[in-house]
Amino acid sequence: MSRGRRALHDRHTANPASFRDPSNWGDGYELAIEVGSTKDAQLQTLLSALWRAAGVRGCFGRREGEPDEQDEVPCTVASLTEHTHLLGQVRLPTGQLTVCGCTAVRGGDDSSDWLDFYIPTGALDNAGIAYGDGRPFFRSAVIDDWLAGIAMETFQQVPFSMGLVGWMVSGGADASTLAGEMPTKRGMGYLLPRGGVLHYGAANT
Repeated sequence: MSRGRRALHDRHTANPASFRDPSNWGDGYELAIEVGSTKDAQLQTLLSALWRAAGVRGCFGRREGEPDEQDEVPCTVASLTEHTHLLGQVRLPTGQLTVCGCTAVRGGDDSSDWLDFYIPTGALDNAGIAYGDGRPFFRSAVIDDWLAGIAMETFQQVPFSMGLVGWMVSGGADASTLAGEMPTKRGMGYLLPRGGVLHYGAANT
């Protein structure tokens, strides 16, 4: 088998839900949420709501072992601080089960916290999800809309300042600068609350 044919074969036989497979990891395709607070209690409430809304299976601190080879960890800010990333498995809108993760970027005294839920691009590749090179970010309309739906459900339980959807988008904009105004040209998806309702503007450039 040629190298090219072997690579194609490996991609189609890889399991996108496997923790141990290094090809499942890499950069994150994200739902990045600006929490609007730096308090652990607010971050915890949002983390719990997001995990439920996404339907994540399990909560783990290591990717060196499969879910049935390690003990679960609590889905808490304390676990997130200890392990840096919380990992699980989630079913994509196309039906495939893949690995997923979540991490937090703490703002300290200068800005609010961010909570980033992501599917690694390696897992998207192994699940056969097509995402194009849309400037300035890679883009998948299917995954964008799915992540936006998770944000909408999360927001109904726990309001937040804003959200961004796309490849490596965390911190790409902030609520104070946008002041509730949806950008006309969008290289990533925007989720902005207005009047108690979360509005989604899909990427359009």
